[in-house]
Amino acid sequence: MDPLELAEQYLDATGNNPLRWLDGLLAGGWGPVSALHSLIETGGNVLWAILAVCFLLWLLIFERYWFYRRVYPQRMCAWVAEWDARKDKASWFAHRIREGMISEARVSLTTNVALIKVLVAMCPLFGLLGTVTGMISVFDVMALGGSGEVRALASGVSRATVPTMAGMVVALSGLYFSTRMSKNINREVDRLADRLRFH
Repeated sequence: MDPLELAEQYLDATGNNPLRWLDGLLAGGWGPVSALHSLIETGGNVLWAILAVCFLLWLLIFERYWFYRRVYPQRMCAWVAEWDARKDKASWFAHRIREGMISEARVSLTTNVALIKVLVAMCPLFGLLGTVTGMISVFDVMALGGSGEVRALASGVSRATVPTMAGMVVALSGLYFSTRMSKNINREVDRLADRLRFH
């Protein structure tokens, strides 16, 4: 007997096989996971891509908000302290240093924001891809079986629109936060520029 089969039999016998637990979880165990699994079965394989984009999108959004709340205030205080410690604040060289600090703040604040906007734009396109592939399969069924079954046709069309709905929901939620981030970035850069005063 193969050692992997022996290990699988042992895990099944003890009830500790994580793969069997995951199968049970997806088949109808825990509510949210079961609902997600049934939605993906209804909408097709494109929903896996939308789910991956959604996960990456929210990971980047949470990273940016963590940066804005935890890391950036410390950096801003360091830039202000460095500027206040300078004796020369009026020369051409001092102006370039100030512009460099403001530019560095803008770059650190806008990191990953463009990627977030791209992911937001990709979600409806993935949804449209799922709808098109779903409609192709509906038309394929119509061509093979005829168009006499209106109920089956309506069911196929409703299944084909699920990816569009999922893509739009992810895009709308991400769009709100990406727009809010852009406004916060401009506000924080202006705030830093105001704190780096000329004397």
